[in-house]
Amino acid sequence: MLPELLLKVHRIHDWVTELLQRSQGTFLFQGPWFASMDFLVTADPANIHYIMSSNFSNFPKGREFKEIFDVLGDGIFNSDSDLWRSQRKAAQMLMNHQKFHQFLVKTISVKVGKGLIPILEHVAKEGKAVDLQDLFQRFTFDSTCILVTGYDPGCLSIEFPEVPFSKALEDAEESIFYRHVVPERVWKLQRWLGIGEEKKMKKAKETLDRIVFEYIQKKREELSKGIQEKEEAEDVDLLTSYMSEDCKAVGLKFVDKLLRDTILSFMLAGRDTTSSALTWFFWLVSKNPQVETKILEELEMIIPADKMAAKWWKFDSKELNKLVYLHGALCEALRLYPPVPFSTQGPNSTRHPSKWAPCCSK
Repeated sequence: MLPELLLKVHRIHDWVTELLQRSQGTFLFQGPWFASMDFLVTADPANIHYIMSSNFSNFPKGREFKEIFDVLGDGIFNSDSDLWRSQRKAAQMLMNHQKFHQFLVKTISVKVGKGLIPILEHVAKEGKAVDLQDLFQRFTFDSTCILVTGYDPGCLSIEFPEVPFSKALEDAEESIFYRHVVPERVWKLQRWLGIGEEKKMKKAKETLDRIVFEYIQKKREELSKGIQEKEEAEDVDLLTSYMSEDCKAVGLKFVDKLLRDTILSFMLAGRDTTSSALTWFFWLVSKNPQVETKILEELEMIIPADKMAAKWWKFDSKELNKLVYLHGALCEALRLYPPVPFSTQGPNSTRHPSKWAPCCSK
C-alpha cells in the first residue's frame, strides 16, 4: 500500500477519512514486508476507548515512536510508564494553578489587544488579503511561548517576520511527518548521509537546542537574582514553575535536558492545535453566514449598552462562559476538523515490535 500512500500524502487526512468510511471505521495498512510499516488504523469509538483509556497501559509508545519523535527527547509525548505519569502529574499541578490561569488570561488578552487587532486593522485599512492560518499560528506561537517560557519571540507583528524558533519547529514537524510515510531504513539512511529531510531535521534541532537552552539559562539567572520577587509575582510561566521547588513533590528533578524536552513538548502542543482550531472555525463561519449572524447576535447581548458604539470590545472569560451558541459552534468545528486528527500508540507485546495503532479522531 506504500505507493498509494505516497501518491495521497498531500491530502493525507481526507484520504484516511475516505478509507475509514469504506472500511466501517477500521483498516490495516500494510507496507512493504521489509519496511516495518504495518499500521492498524481505527476511528471506531470502542477501539479508541480501549486503546486510549480502559487499556492505555497495554499500549506504550515504544522505541520506534521515540526514534521518530527524537527531537522531543524525554518529554511527556515520548515518555512511558512512571516517567510519563510523573510528568503528567507535574503538568496538571502547574497548569491548574490559579496563578497560571491568571497569567493565561492576561497573556491572551494582551496578545489580542496589542498584536492581533492592530494587524487586522492594518490589513483592512490597506485593503490587503491576509493568510489567517499564518496569522493564527503567529498568534498562538507567541502566546504559547510566553506562557511556557515567559519570553515573547515577537512572531505576531505587522512585518510578519521570520522567527528562527518558529521556523525550526515547523521544519522539525515536517521531518517527523516524512518519517511516518517512508520506510524507517530510508530516513535513517538520509540521516546517516546528512541529506534531504534529515538534514533539515538536524539544523532544526540545533536551532531549537540553542534557543531553548538560552531561555533556560536566562531564566535561571533571573531566578537567582530575584527569587523572592518571582515567588510573589502574579505572572508565573511554566518554565519558572518547573524550575521552582514545586515539582519535587512528583519525584522529578528537572535538569536542563528535561526542561528543554518539556518546553518543546508544550510548544508543539500549544501552537498548532489552537491555531488549527481557530483557522477551521473561521473558515466554517465564513461558509455559513447564518451561523455568523447568530454568533454576532449572541455577542451583542452581553456588550454593555454604553459600549455598543465602540469600535472594539474585548470580552473577558466570565462573559464568554455565557455564550452557548458560540460554544456549540466551536465544538462543532472541533468535531469536523480535530486539531489532532491522529494519535499513534504502540503495542505492549514485543512479538510485534513493528505494529502501531494510529487512532484517527476525524
